[in-house]
Amino acid sequence: MKTPFNSENIITHKISEKGFSTFLVGYDINDHGKSEYRLKPLIQKLCEVLQEFAFGFHEGDSTDNTKTYSKLVEAAQSIYKIEAFQKVKDLYANNGSINDDVDDKLLRRGEFGELILHLLLRDFHNTIPLLSKVYFKDSLGHAVHGFDAVHIEPNTKTLWLGESKLYTNGKAGLKALINDIHEHFKSDYLNSEFMLISKKLTQIDNIPDKDYWLDLIGKSKKLIDQLNAINIPLLCTYHCDLFSSYDNENNQLFINEYIKEMRLLKQYFDDNNQHPLKTKLNIILILFPIKNKTELVKGLHNKLSLLQQLGI
Repeated sequence: MKTPFNSENIITHKISEKGFSTFLVGYDINDHGKSEYRLKPLIQKLCEVLQEFAFGFHEGDSTDNTKTYSKLVEAAQSIYKIEAFQKVKDLYANNGSINDDVDDKLLRRGEFGELILHLLLRDFHNTIPLLSKVYFKDSLGHAVHGFDAVHIEPNTKTLWLGESKLYTNGKAGLKALINDIHEHFKSDYLNSEFMLISKKLTQIDNIPDKDYWLDLIGKSKKLIDQLNAINIPLLCTYHCDLFSSYDNENNQLFINEYIKEMRLLKQYFDDNNQHPLKTKLNIILILFPIKNKTELVKGLHNKLSLLQQLGI
């Protein structure tokens, strides 16, 4: 079955279990016959997602080829109207990077963890975006809601509320995700976020079963009924040394070490997630180890900066 962005040609869905997904990008030969991590194809694919990530379905079908170029340029420009993306772009342009312990959480949004989550949900979990954080932003360039992804799965009537981290250290990313679910999945926070989302949904005409989603996040709905209809994808994209130690993702030694690392991180998450409602939360832990976090973020900003300049 064809997926929206056809990313399965670049990204391998290695572990697919209930509540647990892992991915990887492998290697190819370059023009000199050497094995090379497929960073450039990954960056290119993420750039293809940019238009839909920025505008969602709020401005029509992103697959309309007559509008793709101009909308892609517009999407790049809109990204840099968000304060966090502009700050991080400037930081990486000056050979800087963001440490895992950075105090400013808003800077994380400028590292594209949300863009990666959007792609994985669309191509591997059959969702469609309900709301775009970039399209619906306030006049100061801030996001209008706290979740990194607000998607829906119409066939199952499931709402997907996602969080993402792009870190150097995998355990540090998981620790931050655990903190997020403690902060975000409690009645007061959910009611506040749902109120903001509801206001924006009323401005969109082409959402399938819009009344159902408005009812699901309405004030009168029981928390337990809401949680039963919500999936919580938690993505940790992180720098992984395995990709510097091997040059073939089909090498059995690589596969064994990869699987072992994924299982250990899943166990770390399970052991440290002490949310009082954890048995009621439909969490899907998503692990996406990459060769070099800094090179990925810098490469994405370089590509988007070029697109942004095309519209000047």
